Amino acid sequence: MPNYIDLNESLVIAAQKNEPPFILLLDGIEDPHNFGAILRTAEAAGVHTVVIRKARQVPVTETVAKVSTGACDLVPICRVPNIAEAVSWLKKQEIVVIGVEIGGSKVYNKVDYKAPVALVIGSEGKGIARLVKERCSEIVSIPMQGKINSLNASVAAGIVLFEVLRQRT
Repeated sequence: MPNYIDLNESLVIAAQKNEPPFILLLDGIEDPHNFGAILRTAEAAGVHTVVIRKARQVPVTETVAKVSTGACDLVPICRVPNIAEAVSWLKKQEIVVIGVEIGGSKVYNKVDYKAPVALVIGSEGKGIARLVKERCSEIVSIPMQGKINSLNASVAAGIVLFEVLRQRT
């Protein structure tokens, strides 16, 4: 099953690969299908670590593992008690923390992701928690033209994760 690590180890993984850190924080994902799909996409996009909450977040279950098609064994996962505290810690390590949410001040592809970066994806129903959002360096949005004003969490994650990969390759 998952390769749980601590937050500091995520920086070591990036350093070993001689790459700027690329971290994904999930703020309360509750659907195992979303979590599995996010892990699969994170692995494909080169994310060094996925950070999740210890509580009020779906853990790695059989469903998550199946949907992730093995990515839960390949992407290191860090479980933290508090995402807002993790954001603060990452910022102290000079990592830009960018939340992805409706109403962000910039469009997601207008940000430079070549520096050390951590992305925050919020829960399916509530989005990013208020305190987490306040601690982010910036909030970006994905423009949409339809009548539905939000995307599935795994779809939103995929769009922005692959923008980071596109800019870095």
